[in-house]
Amino acid sequence: MSDLVLAIDQGTTGTTALLVDRQVRVLASHNVEFPNHYPAPGEVEHDVGEIWTSVQAAVEGALAKAGVSARRIAAIGITNQRETSLFWDRETGDPAHRALVWQDRRTAPLCQELKAQGHEDLFKQRTGLVLDPYFSGTKARWVLDRVPGARARAEAGELLFGTIDSWLTWKLTGAHVTDPSNASRTLLFNLHTLRWDPELLDILGIPAACLPRVGDSSEVYGHTRGVGFLPDGIPVAGLIGDQQGALFGQACFQTGMAKTTYGTGAFILLNTGAAPVPSGHGMLTTVGWRLNGETTYALEGSAFIAGAAVQFLRDNLGIIRSAEEVEGLARQVPDAGGVVFVPALAGLGAPHWRPEARGLLSGLTGGTTKAHIARATLDGIALQIDDILRAMSQDLGRKLAELRVDGGAARNDLLMQRQADLLGVPCVRPEVLETTGLGSALLAGLAVGLWSSLEEVSSTWAEARRFTPAGNPQEMERARKRWSEAVARA
Repeated sequence: MSDLVLAIDQGTTGTTALLVDRQVRVLASHNVEFPNHYPAPGEVEHDVGEIWTSVQAAVEGALAKAGVSARRIAAIGITNQRETSLFWDRETGDPAHRALVWQDRRTAPLCQELKAQGHEDLFKQRTGLVLDPYFSGTKARWVLDRVPGARARAEAGELLFGTIDSWLTWKLTGAHVTDPSNASRTLLFNLHTLRWDPELLDILGIPAACLPRVGDSSEVYGHTRGVGFLPDGIPVAGLIGDQQGALFGQACFQTGMAKTTYGTGAFILLNTGAAPVPSGHGMLTTVGWRLNGETTYALEGSAFIAGAAVQFLRDNLGIIRSAEEVEGLARQVPDAGGVVFVPALAGLGAPHWRPEARGLLSGLTGGTTKAHIARATLDGIALQIDDILRAMSQDLGRKLAELRVDGGAARNDLLMQRQADLLGVPCVRPEVLETTGLGSALLAGLAVGLWSSLEEVSSTWAEARRFTPAGNPQEMERARKRWSEAVARA
């Protein structure tokens, strides 16, 4: 009997496979890491052969942990690091170059050149994105310009281009396809026509012949064939970018619902409904998902450093020995004692977009202890997200009702309470924190009939704990003022 969904969550440092049943219980999860490659400062690459090996090991590990046969898999969903991309040979699958990772900054000069040519407003209006090396369109241009023979082969249709979801689907099924959530992160996809944009392709010099078909986020794209570690005939039926996958996995199906994923950085997405909402506050406009031909859009804001701030306390300052210790240390003091930590260790993301910004620790006195610094670090994470969500609410023109939270740092009760106090709305932690993979599993299950509707999917979402605002509003306002002053200095 085929009654399980396999979710492949392909991330920047590893691949996680989840097995999910009809009751949306995670029967097993298995993660396999793989290396990043750094050929030069600012350059980050993946060997996709190593990614494929990690996928196989993750799937086999999850099946072994669950003690089930792969023949019980009714469908496969894929979620992925969104902007990492590559070209590969249509016949052999051999990559033309290592995949350029979303963190790779080698196309910064090209982005500056495009801005100088006056293209920034056009790209923002059409794609909802800013001209930044983060996105995969300029990465594609770099490969076509720098790898011998790549442009001619791409124009002839011999090379295929795609983000990691496309490449994995091609490896599993032979289909060259993506979904709108991933397509909307390329600088090539028009949010209004929901098609590859010919003018943007021309500006970036990307031949249309190499691009994948853009399907829905939930449909049968193809069936496994010749994979080896999975039987033939399993439908690959869900594709979604990781952060949109978390929004879906958190059942944020109504306009105005939002989620924050607390990982190395923090990614905040707000469902804006059936129309793209342009941001006046530095947010990105993006596709959430497309179901049955109907598109749901979102606003997105990113804080580059969230959980990584705690790692900084551990690895660089030696204040804690493990990330889990930070909550206990921070609870030793009632507040941060006037200390403010702006965790701009990799610049500031939304709503500031200041890559040159640097981290700042201010308000130190002779009485400051490492507990105050730990507390200020958690405050800094929460204050960044407060900035972003307040800006998003202004863009959408409505107040947030609650925030659904996930990711590793969402296990930190003190951080979640501080977030609720600052926002003035409940922060709700679900029973399943692996929401990126869960979102792709739900989309795949919808496509093959394991679940019949969004209403049924929503009913399976389960709350583990709700953090209700308990802070003094005047003190929260003073904390925001101290934060704004420190950000200005950073």
